Amino acid sequence: MPLSKISEFTQLSDQELADEIVAVKRQLFELRMQVATRQEVKPHLFKHARHRLSQLMTVEHERQLKATTPSSSEE
Repeated sequence: MPLSKISEFTQLSDQELADEIVAVKRQLFELRMQVATRQEVKPHLFKHARHRLSQLMTVEHERQLKATTPSSSEE
């Protein structure tokens, strides 16, 4: 399973982006619970989930910055 591309997330709406962030955080929690309860877990799933979460949060932060930064054409 290859790592996801950030371009996949730039096409999501704000609500879809927020929902996806919650879903990935839940997935990470469940993976940690599986480790804590000594269930078998594939370690690469942690890397993939953290990578996906960081990409989602980057896109969200960029949108927040774009929304709060006044454009130069308004001057």
